[in-house]
Amino acid sequence: MEAPLYPEFPPDPSTPRGGQPAFWVGPRHLAGDDGRLYDTVADTLAGLGWTSLTIVRGRHEPDEAPEGRQVLRSTVLHISPDTLRWAQWSLADEPFHLGDLPIAWQISARADTSSPLAQWSAYFTPDVPGEAVSDFLVALDARDQAAMPLAGPEMVLDAVAAHGWLRDIDQPQAAATDPTFTSHMSLGEVPPLIQDADPRALITETEEAGLAGWQAWAEPALGAPCLWAASFGSSVPHDLVAAFAASLSSTAPVLRRVLPEATRERLLRAPAI
Repeated sequence: MEAPLYPEFPPDPSTPRGGQPAFWVGPRHLAGDDGRLYDTVADTLAGLGWTSLTIVRGRHEPDEAPEGRQVLRSTVLHISPDTLRWAQWSLADEPFHLGDLPIAWQISARADTSSPLAQWSAYFTPDVPGEAVSDFLVALDARDQAAMPLAGPEMVLDAVAAHGWLRDIDQPQAAATDPTFTSHMSLGEVPPLIQDADPRALITETEEAGLAGWQAWAEPALGAPCLWAASFGSSVPHDLVAAFAASLSSTAPVLRRVLPEATRERLLRAPAI
């Protein structure tokens, strides 16, 4: 009799017979999103009691059959019960790009209901592990004040260092990478279009360095396209980024049926049987 490699992780009972085989794989930061990034995160938000709204924009001619309608843009918006935090699935809504990858989830929060503007936003492309985005949202939901900073940036690096990631030799207080030098966490200037309520983001001169925020990405090979990328506005609380970083760098295996082509050969796999 063959003993399971990970007995603490039972097989997924929802796997259909004859369907795609499932594997417990690692490392998590190279495992992709299993093609289920929306479902994984949406299920987490539903469990937290967030409300989901579907917004569809399109063109509908008189007497036109429903199947003939031309849908121009479609988004799904999830809103927390206190309306201070929200998550938008924007992959189908002409998203802008991060590291040449389209933004899939945009997560935002505001300080109070008197302003419709977000205090900060965080952005995640496809193939960011859904577990890490979900853990970020769970931490955000648990906060009494969604936009109030509670800790310094050191806790982000502590979170990944606890799972064996290495601090950057040149920037030990601002950057870390996994032991294979494939995935990275770095505190630096945020890319263009990353929304943040800090007024300094609007007055930075071209020759001046912009505000610093956390960036994360996986580059399977030097010079190769990124597998995924995540960007956090400068006002995103560091403890929330640390929750994402801890989950991303976790050594616990994750269940996958669809493996990224770019990292398939670098993943450790065990059949989920």
